[in-house]
Amino acid sequence: MSASGGLSPLRSTPPGVSSLLIARLIAEPATLEASLESALSALAACDMPVADARMLEHCGEVLQIDLPHGKAADLRRVLDAQFGPCDLLVSDNPIEVPRLFVSDMDSTMIGQECIDELADFAGLKDKVAAITERAMRGELEFESALRERVALLQGLSEDAIAQCLTERIAPSPGARVLVATLAAKGCRSVLVTGGFHQFADPVGDMIGFERVVGNRLATDEGRLTGDLVGAISDSGTKARTLAEESEHIGDNAVTLAMGDGANDVPMLQAAAYGMAYRAKPTAREQADGWIERGDLTAMLKLLGIPEREWVAGE
Repeated sequence: MSASGGLSPLRSTPPGVSSLLIARLIAEPATLEASLESALSALAACDMPVADARMLEHCGEVLQIDLPHGKAADLRRVLDAQFGPCDLLVSDNPIEVPRLFVSDMDSTMIGQECIDELADFAGLKDKVAAITERAMRGELEFESALRERVALLQGLSEDAIAQCLTERIAPSPGARVLVATLAAKGCRSVLVTGGFHQFADPVGDMIGFERVVGNRLATDEGRLTGDLVGAISDSGTKARTLAEESEHIGDNAVTLAMGDGANDVPMLQAAAYGMAYRAKPTAREQADGWIERGDLTAMLKLLGIPEREWVAGE
C-alpha cells in the first residue's frame, strides 16, 4: 500500500502492452493487499500474468486489474476465490458509463418478491415462495411456475395490492441514486420484470425508470381472477427488450443489465455488462460480475463514477 492507502502500480508485462481483460473490484480493505498478492500468483499459474494493478484515483475503493490475455470466466473464478465476498466487474473492453440500463425488479431494484408478499395476504406465502425460489434457481419452467402461483391468488381483493405496495415493498438501498446518476450521464433506464405492472409501474416511478415492461394480473369486480392478461413477460422478453432498446440508441451502445435469477440470464449474457445482484448461482455463473458486498451504488463505483458526481434520487 502507498502512504495514501492506494496500491502502488504492479507490473508483470512491459508498459504500453494493451489489455484484453479488465477487472474492477471492491473488497475488504483490511485484506486487500494480501488477497491481491494471492490473486497475482494464482493468475500467473493460469498463464494469465497481470500487466497492472492499481486503485482508481477518483474511486479510491476500487481496485483495477489489467491483463494482456486470458479468459474472463477464469479471471472471475480466481478473483472470487482470492477476494471472497466482493463487488466485481470484468470486461474485455475499456469500462464506460452505459447508455442503456435494463434491470429486473424483484430482489434486485426492490428487496422483495412481490408475488410472495401478495400471497401473504391470502395466507399462502410459504407455498408461493417455495415455487418462486425454485423458479429463480432454474428448477422450474418460468411460465408454468408463474401461472401456478397466480392461480393461487384467485379471489384476493385488488385492495391487497395497494396495501402490499405501501406496507411491504421498498427500493433496494442505492437504487434511486443508481438510476438518477446514470440518467444524469445520459443513460436510459428500463425496468423489465416477470412480475406485474400493478407493482412495477409504481416501483418504476418511485425509482426513476423511463419504461416498464411486465405482466398484468387479471381482475374482475375488484378481485384477482387467478389469470394473467396478455402475453407473458419472461426471460425472452427481457433479452428482446434489451435488444430493441439498444437498437433505438444506436450502434455499439454500451449496455448494462442487472438481475438475480435464472430468467435474467439471457439478458445478462446479451449486455455489455451483465451484473448479478445478490443472485442465485445460475445467474451469478453467467454474469460478467456481481454485487455482493455493497449496495447498488457499488455499480457506480465499478463504472468509475466518483461519489461527487452521484445524483440523489427523488
